[in-house]
Amino acid sequence: MKWKKYGHIFVPDGSRDWAMSHAQVPIVKQLDEATLRIYYGTRDVQNRTRISFFDTRADAPEDIIYVHDAPLLPLGEAGFFDDAGVMPSDVITVDNTTYLYYVGWNTGNTSRYRTAIGLATSTDGGASFNKVADGPIMDRTMTDPVSISCQSVMHVGDQWKTWYMSYSKWEARNGQTEPFYEIKYAVSQDGVDWKRPNHTCIPLLEGEGGVACPTVIEENGLHRMWYSTRGSGDYRGQKNESYRIGYAESEDGLTWTRRDAESGIDVSDTGWDGDMIAYPYVIRVNGRLLMFYNGNGFGRSGIGYAEWQDA
Repeated sequence: MKWKKYGHIFVPDGSRDWAMSHAQVPIVKQLDEATLRIYYGTRDVQNRTRISFFDTRADAPEDIIYVHDAPLLPLGEAGFFDDAGVMPSDVITVDNTTYLYYVGWNTGNTSRYRTAIGLATSTDGGASFNKVADGPIMDRTMTDPVSISCQSVMHVGDQWKTWYMSYSKWEARNGQTEPFYEIKYAVSQDGVDWKRPNHTCIPLLEGEGGVACPTVIEENGLHRMWYSTRGSGDYRGQKNESYRIGYAESEDGLTWTRRDAESGIDVSDTGWDGDMIAYPYVIRVNGRLLMFYNGNGFGRSGIGYAEWQDA
């Protein structure tokens, strides 16, 4: 069982000052039977991340039918949690409201940056959004003391669940500070106020520096999670330390068994995803299980997709 790659589908052409490079962390919403909307983080002339989207055919995501020509959200005012960048984290529609969870960025001092989670909502199907507040809905706490970041959100019955990145520390590595992070779990009754029991779902293994950007689906009583995992060494410069896509399973969404060898996908021999694969987003589209993901350079080389093959 593995993912069949269909290749590279999108990267900004650099013609807009708010989208000079990168299509990072693809987040996918199915608009209807025929259309997918893919949100992504792009970087402006000051290297600040902005959110936009493009639409593709659901049956052939390599066929792009619309590219949005503006960022979806403004940056926060000076001193706010998202004054240095906004990046998509997950999108979910409940009762005709579309919730866009996003990562807000601040630049740092002793650490290079700090992140927290914000929320924006849409009533037009995800074409435009308004922030629900100027501040974050999830930020550092006594049990998440450093930062939190990308998450996967699920709505089941009257409960919301999320699996999110929790930073544990920063350490000096290769002449700069580098973060360490793992995956934790939280629950909510409304998708805004989250209770965090300090439960780690995917801890770091020996030699790992990060487990990032989970995507979780539940089918036939089984939770399946894909995520990015990297080494604790020079993951920016050494291919063997850079991001790969891992995999885990759980019956209850709390206790997970890592099965990274069964993720079914790896870097290509050469090309746009020949050094790194990262930030997977898995969604079932008209019966097909699809993964959208980034390749080299943390999204600099853009977005590709693959389809799960059972045999």
